[in-house]
Amino acid sequence: MIENRLTEESAADAQRLYLDFDSFFASAEQHFNPALRGKPVGVVPLDSPGTGCIAMSREAKRLGVPSGATVVAAREIAPAMIFVVARPDAYVRLHQKILTAIEACVPIAKVRSIDEVVCHLLHSEGSHAGTLAQAIKRTLEETLSDVLTCSIGIARTELLAKIAAEMNKPDGFVQLRTDNLPDQIDHLHLRDLPGVSEGIETRLHAAGIRSVKALWATERKQARAIWGNVEGERFWNELHGLHVQRPPTIKRMFGHSRNLPPDWRTPDKVRECARQLTLSAARRLRRSDQNASKMTVSMRSRTYEHARFGEGKKLRWSCEIPFAATRNDRALLEALAKGLQRSVEEAGFKPSSVSVMLHGLLADAEIQCDLFTGLADADPTQTASNQTASDDPARRDRLSNVMDQIRAKHGPSAVSYGPKVELPGGYLGAKIAFGRIPDLQDFSEVQTEDGATQFYSN
Repeated sequence: MIENRLTEESAADAQRLYLDFDSFFASAEQHFNPALRGKPVGVVPLDSPGTGCIAMSREAKRLGVPSGATVVAAREIAPAMIFVVARPDAYVRLHQKILTAIEACVPIAKVRSIDEVVCHLLHSEGSHAGTLAQAIKRTLEETLSDVLTCSIGIARTELLAKIAAEMNKPDGFVQLRTDNLPDQIDHLHLRDLPGVSEGIETRLHAAGIRSVKALWATERKQARAIWGNVEGERFWNELHGLHVQRPPTIKRMFGHSRNLPPDWRTPDKVRECARQLTLSAARRLRRSDQNASKMTVSMRSRTYEHARFGEGKKLRWSCEIPFAATRNDRALLEALAKGLQRSVEEAGFKPSSVSVMLHGLLADAEIQCDLFTGLADADPTQTASNQTASDDPARRDRLSNVMDQIRAKHGPSAVSYGPKVELPGGYLGAKIAFGRIPDLQDFSEVQTEDGATQFYSN
């Protein structure tokens, strides 16, 4: 039971509520399949040997299974551990139900990730914020299930509320009062604070700052100097209870990457993977009503197969391909072909992962037409009447749009540009990352049923 210790006088400190779900992916699988509840569960991205856990249930954590453990390592610690393959589409649908349940109690201001949200509290809500937090937890349990627990932090700013939410996991509730700071948080390590990365911690240590209390005592300008940009000043302000207005986030690229199992590292399969990543990014580009004018193709390897690379070096290669701004599949695949040809000539290793990024984004109104485009390579025998659809960018755009409409109406597998081969790990273009929750339209495969647990088979 959460005690509501807030008084009318302290309501000014209760301006932000940060809600962070506990072990979300693993808890989601336990929610969908009651037989998994109370058991150590690990969620893996691939149903293949050598894969590692991307999430673990609280039962697995209590047994000491470390974050990111491989299946082999996890089984050594917890022989009875159960592994299931991640199902991003099911998690996105559950996320939408969760948002509805939370908004029955309080409006959501920002969705920070698939398992984190921020609510801005009115003064009347802040005066009984503990009761509000309890109501949210109860609503989630009654609407969904008791395995979908969350930790809630309440404070004056979003940063402080996020710190509070992480202080008493799982299923916790902490309220931070500015008049009790930094004492309330001085037991935390610097890396426990959101926004303090390993690199920032190194800079703080170099400045003689090794504790939260010492960080609190810095000056605003000193924080900016340590961070090396305005983000340090923003961090200082929020840590001290001052709200920060950040400029709106602008989408600057669309892209996808994929780790490749050993049997997918041949040139033909790397090409097929990159092709499908490009087509998926192109669909997202069109839904945003934008055009791309650049593509970056990147490859990495965890092996050391080429004699010119020394032992222990990571192999990486990338190239950027500029082109006339476009959004149609064919033009983007033509750009990809140039990048892949360069990879054959320059990379010199067998990639274990590949990524394709579309950037240089432009709206239609921002595109400047080039009167001389295509004249140098034009075929003098061609006329407007005998040009094919493949030669006309406008027709290419219409073709891509029609294919998108067919997929939207009849399902993601109704039509494809060229053969469609299932990639390892599935869920092409619909992986969940911090700050990115895929739309259901992003899923290019037939969606799974909520209760259809996919158990790891190796």
